[in-house]
Amino acid sequence: MSKHKDFLYGEDHLTAGISLQIAQGERKAIISKTARENIRNSQQVVSKIVEKGHPVYGINTGFGPLCTTKISKEETSILQDNILQSHSVGVGKPIDTEIAKLMLILKVHSLSKGFSGIAESTLDRILWHIDNNIIPVVPSQGSVGASGDLAPLSHLFLPLIGLGKVEYKGEVMSTQEVFKITNKQPTPLGPKEGLALINGTQFIAAHAVQIVSKLYNCLSQADIIGAMMIEGLQGSIKPFYNELHQLRPFKGNIHVASKVKSLLKGSEIMEDHIDCDRVQDPYSLRCIPQVHGASRNAWLHLKELLEIELNSVTDNPIIIDDKLTISGGSFHGQPLAMAIDYACLAASELGNISDRRIYLALEGNSPGVPKLLMEDTGINSGYMILQYTTAALASENKGLCFPSSADSIPTSLGQEDHVSMGSIGGRKALKVIKNLEKILAIELLTAAQAFEFRKPLKSGIILDEIHKEIRKYVSFADKDRVFSEDIEKGIEIIKNQTIIRISNTTSERENVSLTTEFSAEFEVY
Repeated sequence: MSKHKDFLYGEDHLTAGISLQIAQGERKAIISKTARENIRNSQQVVSKIVEKGHPVYGINTGFGPLCTTKISKEETSILQDNILQSHSVGVGKPIDTEIAKLMLILKVHSLSKGFSGIAESTLDRILWHIDNNIIPVVPSQGSVGASGDLAPLSHLFLPLIGLGKVEYKGEVMSTQEVFKITNKQPTPLGPKEGLALINGTQFIAAHAVQIVSKLYNCLSQADIIGAMMIEGLQGSIKPFYNELHQLRPFKGNIHVASKVKSLLKGSEIMEDHIDCDRVQDPYSLRCIPQVHGASRNAWLHLKELLEIELNSVTDNPIIIDDKLTISGGSFHGQPLAMAIDYACLAASELGNISDRRIYLALEGNSPGVPKLLMEDTGINSGYMILQYTTAALASENKGLCFPSSADSIPTSLGQEDHVSMGSIGGRKALKVIKNLEKILAIELLTAAQAFEFRKPLKSGIILDEIHKEIRKYVSFADKDRVFSEDIEKGIEIIKNQTIIRISNTTSERENVSLTTEFSAEFEVY
C-alpha cells in the first residue's frame, strides 16, 4: 500500500521526485475528474474543427513542410496512424525502461491539461501501459529536440496502434504478442491525436528527471566524501565557517559549507591539529564550498526549470477554445537543453575536484599518512593506479562537456530551421553522471584508507559511522590486491546511497542537524 496520496494527472503539481515515485510503483496516479472534463471539451473542439473544414495545422492539414496540404475529413484518422509510423525512425540502443516509463507519465500529465484535443480512451490506454508495466521500447537516437522529440515519442506510442515492441515481465516482445496475452486491440486515433502524442519534450524531460535525481545523490555524497577526505588529510575547518560565506552568499556555497562543518563537528582529528603551522590547504579541500556549491546552484537551476516543463503543455497546435487554436513553438527543447548542458558541466566539475583530492591523498604530504596510502611501498604500488582511473574518467567527462545546445542543424526542409539538440544533451549528461559515480566511489575508498591512519583518534559521530559501514564492504588495504573488486563495491555503495542513509539515520539518532536554510530547495521532492 502506497504511503502517498494518489497523484492527479492534469491537476496536481508534478516534480522530478513524484515522477520517479510513480515510475517506480511507489505512488498511484490517476486522471482527475476535472482533468477528464477538460480533456473531453478539448476533443470536442477538434471534432467541430473537422466538421467545419477550416484548415487548422495538424488537424486537417499535413505536417511540417506539408502544412499547406489539405486533408479530407475521411482521411484525418488515417493521417494520425501514418504520422506515428513515418516518424518512427529512431536508431541505437533502447533507452532505459524507466526513462520510457517516465516519458509515458510526463506525456499523460501534459495531455491531461486539456489543451491538446486527445481522446479520453487514448489516455486510458496509456495509463494501462503505465499501470501494468507494459513499456514501449524506444531507440535512444534520432531526436533533435525541436518539433518535440518526434522520433522517440513516435516509437513510444506505436503500441497504441498495435505496432512496435514493448517490454513486459522482463521480456521484449512485439505489441501484437502482448495484445494476444492481454486480450487487447489497437486504439483508434482521432483527428490531431497522433500529432498531440509525438509533439512535446518528454524524451528530454524524462532524461532531465533522471539527471536531477542522480546528480542530487552525487552532490550529497560528494560533500560527505569530501568531509572524510578533510579528516584523512587533516585539513582545516575554517574555510567552512558561516562568517566567511555570508560575505559571498551563494545558496550552494552556504549549504555545502554548513553541511561539511556539521559533519566535522566534535572531531578529535580536527582538534588534534588545531595549533599546527599549516597556513592553508590546497584548493581541492579549501574550496569545496565554492566548487561543490557551484554545482549545486547549477543543479537547482535545472530542477526549477524542469518543474515548469513537467507542468506545461508542450505539444502543437494548442487548442484554447472553438475560436482559437495556436500553432506555436512550445515543443522546442531549448529551455531544458541549455540547463541540461549546465548540469552536465556541474557533474563533470564534481568529478574533476574529486580526482584532485584523490591525487592529493597519494602525495604523502599530510603528516601521518604514507605516500600512496600504504606503509610498505616498492613491492606494493598502493593506491597509485586507482587515480589513473579517475584521471581517465575525469578526462572523458571533459570531452563530453561540449554543450549540445550550441549546435543546430535545420530539418523538415527548413521549416524547423533551429533545433535544440536537448535529447543529445540529456543522454550525454547521464553518461557524465555515471562516470562521476565511479570517480566518487574511488574517492570514497581513498578517503576511507587515509581516514584509517588517524586512528585511534575519532572523527565526528556521523563520519565514524560511515567509515564503519564502508569497512563492512571494503577492508583496509595493507598490501596490493585486485582493486577493481573494491571499486565495484564502492560503486554499489554510491548507487545505493548507503552513506546518505547512514548520515541521515545517525544525525537523527544523535540529534546532529545537517539541515541548512536552503535544505528545502536542495531536495528532489
